[in-house]
Amino acid sequence: MKYYSTNRQAPEADLRKAVVKGLAEDRGLYMPEHIERIEDSFYENIDKMSLQEIAHRVAQAFFGEDVEPEALRQIVYDTLSFDCPVAPVSDNIYTLELFHGPTLAFKDVGARFMARLLQYFIRREDKGEVNVLVATSGDTGSAVANGFLGVDGIHVYVLYPKGKVSPIQECQFTTLGHNITALEIDGVFDDCQRLVKTAFMDQELCSHITLTSANSINVARFLPQAFYYFNAYARMKEQGWTRTDGHESNLVMCVPSGNFGNITAALFGRRMGLPVKRFIAANNANDIFYQYLQTGEYHPKASVQTLANAMDVGDPSNFARILDLYGNSHARITAEISGATYNDQQIADTMRRCYESTGYVLDPHGACGYQALSDLLAADEVGVFCETAHPAKFKEKVDDILGIDVAIPARLAAFMQGQKQSVPLSSDYAELRAYLMSK
Repeated sequence: MKYYSTNRQAPEADLRKAVVKGLAEDRGLYMPEHIERIEDSFYENIDKMSLQEIAHRVAQAFFGEDVEPEALRQIVYDTLSFDCPVAPVSDNIYTLELFHGPTLAFKDVGARFMARLLQYFIRREDKGEVNVLVATSGDTGSAVANGFLGVDGIHVYVLYPKGKVSPIQECQFTTLGHNITALEIDGVFDDCQRLVKTAFMDQELCSHITLTSANSINVARFLPQAFYYFNAYARMKEQGWTRTDGHESNLVMCVPSGNFGNITAALFGRRMGLPVKRFIAANNANDIFYQYLQTGEYHPKASVQTLANAMDVGDPSNFARILDLYGNSHARITAEISGATYNDQQIADTMRRCYESTGYVLDPHGACGYQALSDLLAADEVGVFCETAHPAKFKEKVDDILGIDVAIPARLAAFMQGQKQSVPLSSDYAELRAYLMSK
């Protein structure tokens, strides 16, 4: 499989180059040259398949040309050593629970897959240490750090905005040590993302150390996230849901969206034949994509801090992939994707209403997805929203809003026992550059 840049000014790359470089030479994002459509028979029996079996078939479509068959199977099965179940919440609304992995967030899937795939390439070529730069607004840092922890030949630098991630999220990547270094940036997430992208374009720095990204700009991070949308379809079918007339699907997927890698993976799934009727991108107050859907104009802006902090992105990187996927057509995008946006008060109100009426505890991000389905789902549709992180990761906020004491899972509590280790830096690229050049 070859990969091209969304800016179309860089040479094509193979999978290894796309994964190791992360970003194309023209600052574009890599896209696969074709998207394989999976045979219809796959969906006929999908409800009898496990998450690992489903993911392996999808992974073959993406990576089968470039990774040895047994190695790819091992990468998939090792990545998905946990479940991604679907649970009913209210009438016609279900949740895809993506918080059963090691760091209790959806990014465990993409981060673990990428760590194993990158190690596969490193072992084959023995080219020394690879340095992973990752910007995080919350869950990406913990998922990537834990996905790569102890992986030989890889050192991870997590850039995160000072004071703008939850205390529990912060301890999940600042207490690990070993091959994980946390860089505490005096700024917002967009500053962290800018620093990472600038570093990739710095030729002198890249000749000094080998850099790659583990953000959703990397194809090995976002493509595996398609796995669980196929699984959601399977689990819905397993629970008795069927397409409305045997052919057309009435299934709507709603994705809380920040950097838009998660929903982009879902859109790739639809191109592969996944029978989903349409998608909803749920935003917090950072509503840049929502405004694009309404107006056809894209105006990035500085992000604002919200309850749903992992979605605090003012210039989502994967918007470029969505444009490319739909041929830059606003009409084609809005035909398959609608949007919703909620402020902090609305998020808190949704969390309370859902808990009082159903007993289900939403995290702030999942609350955006649940409310979007409540507002936009038609009477003849069935909706599934992504619950992207365990509510205990936002314990102080959830406890305060719901008036309860959310239990902290044992593996999350273990992170909280560690000692914070971080390197404070300003948002000036020169400071980051000097730090990395000293390595």
